[in-house]
Amino acid sequence: MSKKRDYKVVILILITFFVISFLTNILGALNPSATISFDLSETMAGFLPFSFFIAYGIMSIPAGFLLEKFGEKVMMISGFVLGLAGSILFVIFPFFKVFILSLFIIGAGMAILQVVINPLLRVAGGEENYAFNSVLAQLFFGAASFISPFVYSWLLLNTGDTSIKDLPFMEVLISSDKIWIIMYWLFAVISFVMIFIVYLIPIPNVSLKEEEKVGSIKVLKDMITNRTVILYFLAIFAYVGTEQGISYWMSKFLSIYHDFDFRTTGAVAVGRFWGLMTIGGIFGLFLLRLLDSKLVLKIFTFLAILSLALALFAPAIISLYSFQACGFFLSVMYPIIISLGLNSIKEHHGSAAGIFMSGIMGGAVVQIAIGILGDAFSLKAGMLLIFLTLAYILSIGFWAKPLIRNKTITNN
Repeated sequence: MSKKRDYKVVILILITFFVISFLTNILGALNPSATISFDLSETMAGFLPFSFFIAYGIMSIPAGFLLEKFGEKVMMISGFVLGLAGSILFVIFPFFKVFILSLFIIGAGMAILQVVINPLLRVAGGEENYAFNSVLAQLFFGAASFISPFVYSWLLLNTGDTSIKDLPFMEVLISSDKIWIIMYWLFAVISFVMIFIVYLIPIPNVSLKEEEKVGSIKVLKDMITNRTVILYFLAIFAYVGTEQGISYWMSKFLSIYHDFDFRTTGAVAVGRFWGLMTIGGIFGLFLLRLLDSKLVLKIFTFLAILSLALALFAPAIISLYSFQACGFFLSVMYPIIISLGLNSIKEHHGSAAGIFMSGIMGGAVVQIAIGILGDAFSLKAGMLLIFLTLAYILSIGFWAKPLIRNKTITNN
């Protein structure tokens, strides 16, 4: 018999997914504003997502050990405290070097939250509902990614309103060229509210399944030298590098090459990219009931390559909509890669998952590489690097050999 479901905790987890996404995926919309405010080269602009996503790569495995020692409530509060501290640090000291540090701190907090909430969702919502709740959580995650650029655009265009000027410290920001920093005041408020909510809500202790545990140091060392684990670590590295490489640079690309306003059209394009990724994820759920996951991955990756080519080389309007369409075609990649990876090894899935999640640092490294190439040649030339990461993802559809295939209506 399943344990009683705790709907308050389920709702808290769904809100946490929303907040993580809201704080994480706003960077693409902020890129042009930050570049202008700090007079950044493409390489230096690449350090913004680098500092955020490298924190994910560094914190994912240690957070697993800390979770087993301190428990869910302490770790969730710690994650939001880091989000609050990073946000407050930057708004008090709005300088580039401080921004780099604050993004690392916020990224570390979000990494901790990611490690906590997935197993917690399984327990609070009931194992029999875990698949449904996981999809629902991804919808919340996608909704926040879609909404955050619109919030940014609205705040940027309405900071002259008396109501906003009357807020604490806003008169200082509005008289400067860093109005966009208002987003980090918003992040600070959200983080503070979440700390308060998590403190008040009773959170159950989770008994981790064997496949959810990080494992011993020895097991981790063994897994790090496992060829299959390495290949799928690189797959997550390539995927996050692709996702962030498109979402982070698209607004600046559209501004540079097609004169679209990054405060409005560019921000909306980023929001729609994430919105289409959410829609694509729902569509992908149904498609995976009809077709083998390797085939779905190959089809969607090929279409993503085509869409990116149009985004980089087609005229303005086609470029605008092709960038957004990339979100739809990227939508199935992450869940398919994770499922193929875990289904390709016989044991120690928790350790493997921790190593896979460290591959999120691809969102850091690829952005630096694009920035360096952008300074040496052009932003368009730098973004050609994304074709290499997509090529690696496409190759997975040919060499993956899962022990268990995804169930379809033809192989039930």
